[in-house]
Amino acid sequence: MTELKDWLNSINFNKENLIEEDLSIVKDYPPYIINRCLSGHLDCILFANEMNRYPNLDKDMQYSFYLNTLRKKKRFSPWLRKEKVTDLEIVKQYYGYSNEKASQALKILSKQQLDYIKQRLDTGGIK
Repeated sequence: MTELKDWLNSINFNKENLIEEDLSIVKDYPPYIINRCLSGHLDCILFANEMNRYPNLDKDMQYSFYLNTLRKKKRFSPWLRKEKVTDLEIVKQYYGYSNEKASQALKILSKQQLDYIKQRLDTGGIK
């Protein structure tokens, strides 16, 4: 079984065609994940967008496209994740705000104000 890092290293760095020897490993190729990984780089984003326009292409065609069009380069980027806000639930509960309004309120509330809100919402007992 071919792993994601093998596909990405083949496309980005060593340019070895993995499906040349064994055509049965094409089923392991994850087109969405590869597009997502490559779209984080400025020199690959247009190619990833082009592949997103044609999602019904065969997996071997998508792999060959990336293998033959992208320049050889060491590319690494961490997976983008949504930032976790710690005091969002407290502000939502205290003011009765939605997620969007509570995140805006968090930008203007000071540490002392957040401590006051936490103190007011503390009902005691075991959590």
